[in-house]
Amino acid sequence: MGKIYLVGSGPGDPGLITVKGIEILRKSDVVIYDKLIPKEILSYCKGDAELIYYGKGIGDASLQDKINELLVRKAKEKEIVTRLKGGDPYVFGRGEEECVYAAEHGIECEVIPGITSAIAVPAYAGIPVTSRWFSSGFTVITGTRAEGSPINLDYVPKKGTLIILMGVERIDEIRKELLKVRSGDVPVAIIENGTTKSQRVFISTLDRLHITAKDNDIRPPAIILVGEVIELRNKLWKIS
Repeated sequence: MGKIYLVGSGPGDPGLITVKGIEILRKSDVVIYDKLIPKEILSYCKGDAELIYYGKGIGDASLQDKINELLVRKAKEKEIVTRLKGGDPYVFGRGEEECVYAAEHGIECEVIPGITSAIAVPAYAGIPVTSRWFSSGFTVITGTRAEGSPINLDYVPKKGTLIILMGVERIDEIRKELLKVRSGDVPVAIIENGTTKSQRVFISTLDRLHITAKDNDIRPPAIILVGEVIELRNKLWKIS
């Protein structure tokens, strides 16, 4: 039996993959990579490695079973198989499902954490997720849930920084839900293609969130931030 590594590639900037992640890629026999992996990262793979693209988009949840099966099949054929994922494998990356499936089939699986977009993308936009002045905590939720609803308000605090991943395509539904617990004039930010040269940042308020997204034709990948920490962008901004 071979071994499976789940490697987080980081939020988009190819320089943000970890040193250990690079070390694993350099010795992997098979690399199964996701949709948002920067091409520069694949250059770390050894010359004879088998590279397999298997990315998922919105509505492609059924592909996960095929990915699980592919990982195990390749691990039985090769020594080292790497599943290269955007961000961190355990932050809405379904990495835990892949590890459990591998273990159930007798395959060893190791996780190499990656920098999650939830923290890195705001940082590149000049927005800290915590601040002694504005917020003593942050919450990360998904805007795309398996059962169909946009968000679960049980996970949305009344105060602090709220970070929503994978929510752009349901942004108006999310706005309406958030208005049940947050004020309409609370600052929001939408960050598209974060940490890359294509990054775009738009500042608005919660009650105008959907208008801002529509007027600027926001497309995935993008994250949504809600909270007073956004006011610090005027002082900390470096990349627009």
